[in-house]
Amino acid sequence: MDANVKSNLPWVEKYRPAKLNDLISHEEIIGTINKFIKEEQLPHLLFYGPPGTGKTSTILACARQLYKPQSFGSMVLELNASDDRGINIVRGQILDFASTRTIFKGGYKLIILDEADAMTNDAQNALRRIIEKYTENVRFCIICNYLSKIIPAIQSRCTRFRFAPLSPDQILPRLEHVIEAEGIDVTDDGKKALMTLAGGDMRKVLNVLQSTWMAYKKVTEVNVYNCVGHPLKEDINNIIFWLLNEESFKACYEKIQQLKTQKGLALEDILTEIHLVVNRLEIPPRVSSQLLINLASIEERLSDGCVEKPQITALIAAFSKVRSVVV
Repeated sequence: MDANVKSNLPWVEKYRPAKLNDLISHEEIIGTINKFIKEEQLPHLLFYGPPGTGKTSTILACARQLYKPQSFGSMVLELNASDDRGINIVRGQILDFASTRTIFKGGYKLIILDEADAMTNDAQNALRRIIEKYTENVRFCIICNYLSKIIPAIQSRCTRFRFAPLSPDQILPRLEHVIEAEGIDVTDDGKKALMTLAGGDMRKVLNVLQSTWMAYKKVTEVNVYNCVGHPLKEDINNIIFWLLNEESFKACYEKIQQLKTQKGLALEDILTEIHLVVNRLEIPPRVSSQLLINLASIEERLSDGCVEKPQITALIAAFSKVRSVVV
């Protein structure tokens, strides 16, 4: 029964590390936490960093190492952003859990507050007092993406660990482990595309891998980009070529619009890729900086909800000054 349930899980959950030693990165952080556990000196923890870098996996593996499966439910309270964590929950559920001791069981409890940057300042201020008052009985692990959204009073009561985006060298072994375990057909350029799109997010790597495999039964660079609707490099190169070489404004507009329609591309994604190419163009810094300012203005208008067609014309106009100086 358990095996069937596990096989139906998304790969991101199916292959979530169960032990601290199974984690693929942040060796210094894992080593420090392991030392805390061995010496029974675990402090309150604050994990912060981008999504998919192992924050939740680390504390769950830590909890499994601290507690036996039968006592896990009574010793660990995990609250996510999907749960209501306003001031009433802090003063109610969290306070009740922190203030009560378990009969016949020694040691401290563990409260995991995932995505804590969604908590209000009032709730965080109420939490500050509970952290201080019940340290003897409970340890807190606060997880967030943005450290600046956690009040300084809570930051000072915790030991902070920053989880940086994962490098391709760290992602690749775990990716190959999943590919081998699932027996799927993946090309080298497919792996490279997965890691490029993920930007250091292990969760995104596995989600895109599973989606591409289910859609195409073969994971190649083209299939990966098509699955997530991201522009291919050759499409971006074509757009850059038209912007720099097409003499007719109308012809350039029609070609970009046709490509967008055929491939189902968003102008915002195209702008992101064009920005990377602009940094490699051999043009004077003054022209380059003006071009980037114009691209930023187009992106701002798109984020405000403007229609894409006028912004394509603005994109063509932004490149008109570059044509005379590009080498």
